[in-house]
Amino acid sequence: MIFAVAMTFIDQTIVAIAVPELQKDLSLSSTGVQWVVNGYLLALSAMFAFGGRLADIAGHRRMVVIGVVGFAAASGLCGATPSGDLAEAWIIFWRVVQGAAAALMFPAALAIVVASFPVSERGKAMAIFFAVTGGLTSVGPLAGGYLTAIDWRAIFWVNIPVAIIALVLTARAKLSDERISAPLDFRGAVLISGGMGLAVLGLQQSSTWGWDDPATWGCIAVGLALLGAFVIFERRQADPLIRVAIFADRGFAVDNAVLFFLSMAFVPLFFFASLYAQLSLGQSASEAGLYLLIFFAGFATASQFGGRMLDKRGARAAVVPGCLLAALGFALWAWRLPDQDLNNQWYFIVLAGAGIGLILGPVSTDAVNRAPRTSYGEVTGITQTVRNFGASLGLAILGTILVTENTSNIESSLEAAGVPAARAEQVADAVSHAGGGSSGAFASRAGGKAKEIFAEVQHDFALSSRTVFYVMAGVMLVSFLVAVAGMPAGRAVEPEPEPAPEPEPAAPG
Repeated sequence: MIFAVAMTFIDQTIVAIAVPELQKDLSLSSTGVQWVVNGYLLALSAMFAFGGRLADIAGHRRMVVIGVVGFAAASGLCGATPSGDLAEAWIIFWRVVQGAAAALMFPAALAIVVASFPVSERGKAMAIFFAVTGGLTSVGPLAGGYLTAIDWRAIFWVNIPVAIIALVLTARAKLSDERISAPLDFRGAVLISGGMGLAVLGLQQSSTWGWDDPATWGCIAVGLALLGAFVIFERRQADPLIRVAIFADRGFAVDNAVLFFLSMAFVPLFFFASLYAQLSLGQSASEAGLYLLIFFAGFATASQFGGRMLDKRGARAAVVPGCLLAALGFALWAWRLPDQDLNNQWYFIVLAGAGIGLILGPVSTDAVNRAPRTSYGEVTGITQTVRNFGASLGLAILGTILVTENTSNIESSLEAAGVPAARAEQVADAVSHAGGGSSGAFASRAGGKAKEIFAEVQHDFALSSRTVFYVMAGVMLVSFLVAVAGMPAGRAVEPEPEPAPEPEPAAPG
């Protein structure tokens, strides 16, 4: 199952590295480039809940196979994008298909891992699962840099051999394909997919449309309204897509709240840390991947301890100290960012990673442990939907903070250096919205005075990043307070599956 989901984790970051080459070769518009990245994430977010319930009904193994084949096929077709007028629509369409296939695959894969171990051993198993798959996210920038140097199409084609390995291992594992007999709630699926899709779309596009654009707030408002309608609709269904009543379990509700706040900091971290490494430290995209690996040194190590603590004492024992460690790590990391010296940061980066490592596996596993065996896919779909929504919200809010802070800082520095206000504003806006890849080239071309100004720009970006990381620390502190106040002590006990309803007697005659 690690091989099955490896593609989805790597793909979250690998494509962003190849965007400049991809845009140049296919002559994509700026909007098209954005949708090559966002189309995947949007489909992933919108389809998770549906994918989780479908896995329980159709069978976990079957949905893993369908998801892997669909993801690999879509990857191959992305890599085979033709040149010309068809290119933009082609690659965006198949990126959306990739995201949908990942949403079908991931809940089923995670449900298989959960079902393969008794409750008393799941913490250790899930710790390994999340340590490896989480670390693969940082492989994206590293692998993307090398593969793009060969051919940007290779970043998609690399998924095909991974998919073949996943299919061979799935066949050899001889997994059972347990399923439940229930109708699929298509109306509920349309409501939650539309609600998540529109809400995430508004959050994703806020950086492009702006927070003062009615389209931004319109998408978010309609999306939230649809999600509210979904909750009301599901409470009235005999066979709902999501059993909303499961949130009445305090432990499950708190697990999801912690996961929501965790995702606001954890998932955006890859983006903002990568930008800082490239813009402020002057690293290449591949070197930025190594910068993120420092974080995963703490994450992978602590996740093993977190899994054992969950198995012995329950989620609270790992999650409460993990949230506090993460908050402290992010705060100290933020404090050192303006130094622009990795030697002054790495131990705080490891500390932040260790805090997240103590939380992610236990809180995700504890939520699934509170569901009956017949609902593992459904519950995984819920937790991943919550996680994706938190990540989208975090990216939107933190991205706005970064751009606002950075624009102000750079304008002040450039004007102090004698650059005309209009020109300073243009430069500030360009740097604030940049991906960071051109920083080294800029520095190498710059003359003496320009190099001094660019050094100021690098420092200003570090100051702006510090603000973002302080906010991440604050979010983790909120997560700590939620865990302290609401998370039950002790291990979760897996509930018995709900009995099937008695069939109605046949009418006489």
